[in-house]
Amino acid sequence: MKPGDQNLLRHKRLFLLDMDGTLYLGDGLFPHSLPFLKAIRATGADYLFLTNNSSRGTLDYVKKLTGLGIPCEAEDFFTSTHAAIIYLRERHPGRKVYALGTASFRRQLSQAGIPVTDRLEPDIGVLLLGYDTELTYQKLIDACALITKGLPYLATNPDWVCPTATGYLPDCGALAQMLQHATGRLPHVLGKPQPDIALAAMAQKNCPPEHCVLVGDRLYTDIACAKSAGITGVLVLSGESTAQTLEESPIQPDAVFQGVGDMLPLLG
Repeated sequence: MKPGDQNLLRHKRLFLLDMDGTLYLGDGLFPHSLPFLKAIRATGADYLFLTNNSSRGTLDYVKKLTGLGIPCEAEDFFTSTHAAIIYLRERHPGRKVYALGTASFRRQLSQAGIPVTDRLEPDIGVLLLGYDTELTYQKLIDACALITKGLPYLATNPDWVCPTATGYLPDCGALAQMLQHATGRLPHVLGKPQPDIALAAMAQKNCPPEHCVLVGDRLYTDIACAKSAGITGVLVLSGESTAQTLEESPIQPDAVFQGVGDMLPLLG
């Protein structure tokens, strides 16, 4: 933490919280995550879980966090899938979407009224790439065909890896890079670091940027999103970022902590 940052969180009304690498790793909740969440609401502030991970739908995230001991409801989440739904409704209304992702991902899109498929069909109008923990080679073949065809090509997030208790796994950004080598095209990204996802989350809570803070473990998504949205960006070193990547990065946070537990004294 930098000198003078003792007042960093004063007057903040909304905390936008990354999850993977920030509050937990895999199925392991960090020790101070629950006290941190309780302390936020004890001050009269609120939070939203703002994640780029589209592998789970909102209800599956509720189940996961509840299982980890965090009481939550669907309204506590704003994911890159929410950002994709907003974008598709505004830019490609009614178009059928080939959703390269998990069954949970497709289910949330479908429940929001987005026509989705995971098979090559003649009336597909958009390709949407998500973090797919159920990836098959056939999906990659289908994606290459649709990208080569010139369809609008979107991705929920540019994250290269997803941190887990056993190490890093290829995330949506890594899949996009692989598909670029095959097709020469990269997708239009919808989640962090784009400011739209943070701005939509703030609008949902009716909170202006000066009263909002984004907490996450990635410089190139979480902190870049905070900067582009005009809000305070706090980096935790409990996930992907390290002291070395922080030193080498042109993207710098407003404050750095080892984990969310170190932020507790600022919430008193």
